[in-house]
Amino acid sequence: MTEDARFEDAGPAPLRLRAMDAEDLQVISSLVQDAVFPATEMTWQRSQRRFAFLLNRFRWEDAAIGRAERVQSVLAVEDVLAVKSYGIERGEKDLVLSLLSISLEPGEDGTGRIVFWLAGDGAIAVDVEALEVSLRDVTRPYDAPSGKVPHHET
Repeated sequence: MTEDARFEDAGPAPLRLRAMDAEDLQVISSLVQDAVFPATEMTWQRSQRRFAFLLNRFRWEDAAIGRAERVQSVLAVEDVLAVKSYGIERGEKDLVLSLLSISLEPGEDGTGRIVFWLAGDGAIAVDVEALEVSLRDVTRPYDAPSGKVPHHET
């Protein structure tokens, strides 16, 4: 008897991570470096206190073995109090953003500000009541259109 193929049976397994402290957030930040996404793929669900992106994430975990792949992932922030953006033309529907890193500015009593740093001096600041960020792959990996590993000048 044969069964249909399932996503879970394919190698490699999709990422499913959660950051509950600054150290965890740095792991997620390293995995989403150079992710690209249309500005239209950001959403703030105010009533659910959730802010999320649908990213095309570069798969850094396989870059060391010569693969240049991307995967669509959902990056979500919970317990959101406010969202602000800087240096982004919000009315531009074809705008594609590139995520460089994520940082945490701790506040009092577990509150804080998560800053998503973008290429071109843009940023998205998300004020949170408590730190909870998740990263979840939602598609199979695919070959990066450029066929290359992103490179940064130091």
